[in-house]
This record gives sequence, C-alpha cells and structure tokens, in this order.
Amino acid sequence: MKQESYIKITEAVRKKKNGVKIVTGINRIVTIMIYVLFAVIILMSAFMQYQNNSGTCVRVVLVCSISFVAVTIFRYIIDEKRPYVVYDFSPLIVKEKKGQSMPSRHVFSAFVIAMSALYICIPLGIFMMLLAVIMAFERVICGVHFPKDVIAGAVIREALGPIKKYPTRVYF
Repeated sequence: MKQESYIKITEAVRKKKNGVKIVTGINRIVTIMIYVLFAVIILMSAFMQYQNNSGTCVRVVLVCSISFVAVTIFRYIIDEKRPYVVYDFSPLIVKEKKGQSMPSRHVFSAFVIAMSALYICIPLGIFMMLLAVIMAFERVICGVHFPKDVIAGAVIREALGPIKKYPTRVYF
C-alpha cells in the first residue's frame, strides 16, 4: 500500500462517528479472544495428554513458544520500518515502535495458535483461522503493518509445515 492509501483509510475511519473506537475495539477483542482461546487449547491438550499420555500439551506449548521466539528474533534482525514511520502518518493504534514490522508477530502468533487449535479440535481451529484473518486485516487498516507484514506472518507459519502431518483429534 502507498501513503495515500493509508491516509485515506485512517482518515475515513476517523471521520466516522466512533470509527476509531470500533476499529481498535475489534482489534483488541480479536486479540484477547485469540489468547483466551489459546489458554482453552492448552487446557484441552492437557486433558488429552492426561487421558492418553500423548504428549499433546507439551507439543502445543513447545511449538507455539519456539515459533514465537524464532519469529521475534527474525523480525528483530530484519527490522523493517512500520507504515506510519515510512509514510509519516498517525496510525489508529498508538505505537511507539519504529521498526520490527515484518513479519507481524500478532498475525504469526494468531496463525500458530489457530493451527494448534486445528490439531485439537477442527471447528475451533477453523474459527480461530477466521479470527487470524480478521486480525491481519485490522493490523493493516490500523496502519501498524504493511500487507506484506501480515502475509509474511501467515506464510511463515505455513512454511513450518502443513497441519496434516499431525493427527487431528476432534472431541467437540
């Protein structure tokens, strides 16, 4: 996206009554939902592990934790500037960071958690994939990431391996 696109989008949101509250509220709600559901996934996987001694919980926690650390290091090394820094505009979400935009760690984490959910419960995983996509759009609309940042967050997760490598367990 170009400077004009970001300014046009953010200004359109600002002009709507409660536009900023709505857009940033959706971003906040989706983020909270993903992390609350992550706790649910951990509990579900712990229950599965307890029932069949499968190592499911350990696998979910390790995959998510190691992935998060790896992407954090990766984006620190790349240190891409954020759209509001490159194009000098005010984003809808107040941020102090100037760099570490690519890949979006929020979107990456959302997709990693959603893929973990697919491993545990397909309907929950599909719902969480939808939340991850909404989050990706929100991060761009709010002006804190370029589209390439959120796409990279999703693609890097997919590059880690397809979900079909792991047996899916549906309990609900």
